[in-house]
Amino acid sequence: MKISTKGRYALRLMLDLAMEEKQIVRLKDVAQRQEISMKYLEQIISVLQKCGYVKSLRGPGGGYTLAKSPKDYTVGMILRQIEGSLAPVACLEHEENTCSRNLECVTLIFWKKLYDAINEVVDQVTLADMLEWQKEIQGKMDYVI
Repeated sequence: MKISTKGRYALRLMLDLAMEEKQIVRLKDVAQRQEISMKYLEQIISVLQKCGYVKSLRGPGGGYTLAKSPKDYTVGMILRQIEGSLAPVACLEHEENTCSRNLECVTLIFWKKLYDAINEVVDQVTLADMLEWQKEIQGKMDYVI
């Protein structure tokens, strides 16, 4: 499994909105801060808006904000909206494994363990956690002797 550029940018976009919690953020400003093209962000924000993760305000002074608190979004929720399944192999992409070899495939045990580990990590980390990590990084960068 490899997270696409779209998935990585979606996470950066959501984190940027979380940093400006309860404020309306212009996509143009996110594009500048995150160094992501407006066209790419427009595609991503459309998906995030349709699934109810962000709210928009139109007109002058308009922009976007998170629909919920950063603690209510996991990395897994965001990536699945953009990427679809996070399964490392096709036979694990759906609830029912329809692979003709699934009862005899020893490698499936490994792939299932990997998939479970991926889900455990992405479903435990929230945007609020990432905000804390951001503060830690900035704190280290602001430290001067």
